[in-house]
Amino acid sequence: MTSVHACQTELEKQTWMFLFILINDKPMNDIWKIAKQSIKEQIPGHTYRMWIDGLQLLQSDNDQIILGCANSFSRNWINQRYLGLISDTLQSVSDKNITVKIDIATPSQKTKSTKKAKKILSPAASVVPAAKKQLTLPNIHKPSNAGQIFHKGFTFDQFVVGKSNEFAYNASLSMAAENQFSGNNLYIVSKTGLGKSHLSQAIGHQILNMMPSKRIYYVTAENFANEMIQAIQQKQINQFKEKYRNICDVFILEDIHFLSGKEHTQDELSFTLDSLLGFNKKIIFTSTYAPNEIPKLHDNLSSRLSSGLITQIESPDYETRFRILQNKAARNGYMIPEEVNHYLATELTKNVRQLESALIGVAARCSLMGSQIDLKLAEAVIGNICQNQKEITIDNVKKLVCKHYKITGDEIISKSRKKAIVIPRQICMYLCRKYTDHSLNEIGKSFRRHHATAFHSVTIIEKKMKQNSNIKRQVSYLCDKLDGDYSEEKS
Repeated sequence: MTSVHACQTELEKQTWMFLFILINDKPMNDIWKIAKQSIKEQIPGHTYRMWIDGLQLLQSDNDQIILGCANSFSRNWINQRYLGLISDTLQSVSDKNITVKIDIATPSQKTKSTKKAKKILSPAASVVPAAKKQLTLPNIHKPSNAGQIFHKGFTFDQFVVGKSNEFAYNASLSMAAENQFSGNNLYIVSKTGLGKSHLSQAIGHQILNMMPSKRIYYVTAENFANEMIQAIQQKQINQFKEKYRNICDVFILEDIHFLSGKEHTQDELSFTLDSLLGFNKKIIFTSTYAPNEIPKLHDNLSSRLSSGLITQIESPDYETRFRILQNKAARNGYMIPEEVNHYLATELTKNVRQLESALIGVAARCSLMGSQIDLKLAEAVIGNICQNQKEITIDNVKKLVCKHYKITGDEIISKSRKKAIVIPRQICMYLCRKYTDHSLNEIGKSFRRHHATAFHSVTIIEKKMKQNSNIKRQVSYLCDKLDGDYSEEKS
């Protein structure tokens, strides 16, 4: 009996020894694959795809592994944030004390990933001749954002990801990462204040950090149109075309809906997009409208806008709103009690700017009055806004505008082209778009008009507010009424 037990014990020892040898003899490449899978389960998916998935095993021995990344920015970022996680995971799956080093992969080491990236190009792109390599000369063709400076806080690490914006965030990350996106054309659509400008600028920030030599042009559609008009007037249209078609690597165009009805600018933009897409340059559009919602848009331009990935940002859910408040409070040094953050996240549901405004208001009231930040203070700051936000409808807006301009409800929806009726009608449509969740089509119908008329009214008021201080004051006054004491105006 004893001999049998001894044999079983010896057999178990040999089995465990065999398994130990098998695990430790596993090639380091296999161990790294297992470690990556483990890391993938420990961090958010977008973080894994951006920083871990692309790491290549360059070299290894018994106690050291060298992983390759794309550039120095990636190397520094991974060393600061993920090196400990990588080391601990490798040690866990291999039962070895492995030293990890992050290095920059050489062009020859990137060959395999480059070949994979080429396979995702469309047939049309594959027949386009490669762009000629441009020589870098002193003070010529420096990286540029066309005179508009990126907001320093509009980076990926400061963007709070939730269910409402996760797809847009991942698409933007992929656009910023070289050879990780199945196309070069991204269209981000959302209402005002939900983060589309944050993401578009985050792409620019990321590309400049990872590839400083890239030439980025960041411009609003309005400025693009004005720049083209100025170039024509000064007989410099060739320089304008050269700038956007030939010396641009990344083109970020904000508020594309501004070009509605501007035929010549649309033509020029269409040719510019053809050139950029032909050479696989990156293009990012933003708008508060989907391409098919923008009236008076040429079919050829509309098709180009729709040819890439269209991603939408929705209003943030409760969990995301709470994390946004926590994030912004921490970055601004505000000590906000958790119960106050819960209250703000519950009551403020419209957009991120509304959350920021309330947070600043709570902090300012605390500082100026020497009060403690509590629920009573928070309720005093946002009570009226929350109450009226839930009550604002198209009919509410109509009543307010009609009373302010001393016109009737029948007049505001009539076919009259009198200036005294047209401007209030346009302002009313603008306010309906700003303060309600109704679509352009629904707003247009409520005024017995097509959605294109509602769109035109919104854009024309946006333009007049920039050019006409009187219109701006009128709209601001009405906005204050809707935001604050509108309840006193209701009859």
